[in-house]
Amino acid sequence: MVTSALSIKTDDAAHQTWAITSSGKGLQGRLQVPGDKSISHRSLMLGALASGETRIKGLLLGEDPRSTAACFQAMGADISDLDAEWVTVKGLGVGQLQEPTGVLDAGNSGTTLRLMMGLLASQPGRFFTVTGDSSLRSRPMARVIKPLTSMGAQIWGRDGNSLAPLAVQGQKLNPIHYLSPIASAQVKSCILLAGLSVDGDTTVTEPSLSRDHSERMLQAFGAKLTVDREACRVTVHGPSQLQGQTVIVPGDISSAAYWMVAAAIVPGSDLVIENVGVNPTRTGILEALQRMEADITLENTREVTGEPVADIRVRTSRLKACTIGGDLIPRLIDEVPILAVAALFAEGTTRIEEAAELRVKESDRIAVTASQLNRLGASVTELADGLEIQGGATLTGNQVDSFTDHRIAMSLAVAALRAKGTTSIQRAEAAAVSYPPFAQTLAQIAL
Repeated sequence: MVTSALSIKTDDAAHQTWAITSSGKGLQGRLQVPGDKSISHRSLMLGALASGETRIKGLLLGEDPRSTAACFQAMGADISDLDAEWVTVKGLGVGQLQEPTGVLDAGNSGTTLRLMMGLLASQPGRFFTVTGDSSLRSRPMARVIKPLTSMGAQIWGRDGNSLAPLAVQGQKLNPIHYLSPIASAQVKSCILLAGLSVDGDTTVTEPSLSRDHSERMLQAFGAKLTVDREACRVTVHGPSQLQGQTVIVPGDISSAAYWMVAAAIVPGSDLVIENVGVNPTRTGILEALQRMEADITLENTREVTGEPVADIRVRTSRLKACTIGGDLIPRLIDEVPILAVAALFAEGTTRIEEAAELRVKESDRIAVTASQLNRLGASVTELADGLEIQGGATLTGNQVDSFTDHRIAMSLAVAALRAKGTTSIQRAEAAAVSYPPFAQTLAQIAL
């Protein structure tokens, strides 16, 4: 694909380089983003565990949900064509996953691997081996192995049972009350999914509230849950059965964040992003941009399949620097790289703190965000747990690298819209993990 402002080159190793030259025009019109990745994962998983049939519309067609589908198909779930408008999952029932004939491959998806571990550990008499790509095999798994082991799970892995590949011997597990040291939806969800098969109450308490898609969807599928949001505590009352449902997946706010920032920083923009999930545990990016005095409004707010949804309108804004940290971080952890891009064009110095979790994502997002934005002429200082970003930047196109991280690739593409000259983003194919048509949308509305 070649236009006057965006060219995509693919080499023999299937790596893409995006060459972006900003047209300088504002972002105008309306667009929709792919389905929410977190909800897509969970709808496939719970559909596979439920009795009866689950129908899903709006499923994200990125690589991560495809990894989830492939893993559960290998364990006996009947999942229809993922590219269809409606995806059908014929479930097996809680506790009825089959022992696969081969190794389960979670690809690049930490959500797939960590959530699935709770289910594998709770299948008595069945043995599972699970792995992922080189990035996933370097990411910490002890955070889910520790609570599962305290429930009676038998799990073996590299580096003292902390890294994949992992082997799991399914067991009849015991209920626990786990005091999580971090606010992590993946850790919480893993334990809750394990607790579906447990006799008794399994409880997770977090230091602050992480995203709650699992709680909402488990309740919609009929699980017996008690949720105390003020105490950041949730309990699953097991054993609990699930019944197939119809799920409408809203647009992913993490994907919408790139266009929110792009419209805020590119002069002459007035953009509406339609049908975006605005679950309160995910709207940290909205709150952060509003603190920076971005011109953002929610229109047509409504509820779809238990999830709040809205159209988000963003106009070009004169942004102001601020400090982001504390309880806001769990609700925007995936959006920090694109928030850093917004901060480049704010008045003053922005600090992002208490975000050390970024160092163990698909890349070390603290180090990579700082190094790659600085290659464009920014002034970003790497902190132990975050970033310090000098506003008022003047960027110049250069060669940068995604480090095979989808969120880095797309954040650099948005930064390129305010850079003089051409920015070349290496290994940009990583964007397909969560947003396969990102480059096409970029060319249509911004270039």
